[in-house]
Amino acid sequence: MDTETQAPTAPAKPIYVVAAHANWRESRVNRRLLEAARATNTAEVCDLYARYPDYSVNVSVEQAHLQEARLVVLLHPVQWYSMPALLKLWVDEVLTHGWAYGGGQALQGKDLWLVATTGGPEDSYHPQGYNRYFFDAFMPPYEQTAALCGMRFLPPMVLHGAHRVDDTAVNAHVSMFAQRLASYPQWPELDDMDNCPACLVPDADRPTHEDAGDKH
Repeated sequence: MDTETQAPTAPAKPIYVVAAHANWRESRVNRRLLEAARATNTAEVCDLYARYPDYSVNVSVEQAHLQEARLVVLLHPVQWYSMPALLKLWVDEVLTHGWAYGGGQALQGKDLWLVATTGGPEDSYHPQGYNRYFFDAFMPPYEQTAALCGMRFLPPMVLHGAHRVDDTAVNAHVSMFAQRLASYPQWPELDDMDNCPACLVPDADRPTHEDAGDKH
């Protein structure tokens, strides 16, 4: 085809939203956050459970989206103090050694933002509450994932008690999320955040191609 007649390539969007919910029809808040992300012209949205119902993640496709983005958003309900199973598989398979970390710098300098909901109210995340810890105590796996990849971990946006919080609070939360996506990277707090320090992983700490199948 003559290059002069080719359709122009759409510009890459600066935000990649990775959304994980096994049943959107039962979602009160995350479904609306997903819709808000799809409505913005700054974000590319991946509905993990719709894209990969067989749990067979296309690593090259996902890595290509991540390389184009400046901000990566993990959007999900908190389940057993962590992320849904398919999102964990996505992290395991996409953020590979030699590409995302361990000599790989594909994500270096990008931002990672957690947007999550919890079923329990905020006061349940307290030493005297039934979750026994403040919510921040469950953030280190996310923070260290970002650090290992050379990314900045931005302050999470969390709505607690998503099952019971009133509609006014839900509307305000969704509106704020949409505003944040539309205004990125013009967030005032980003000016005061340092770049993430490098976390170097010695080659000896990861298997070679010859022994990659070995168990540990």
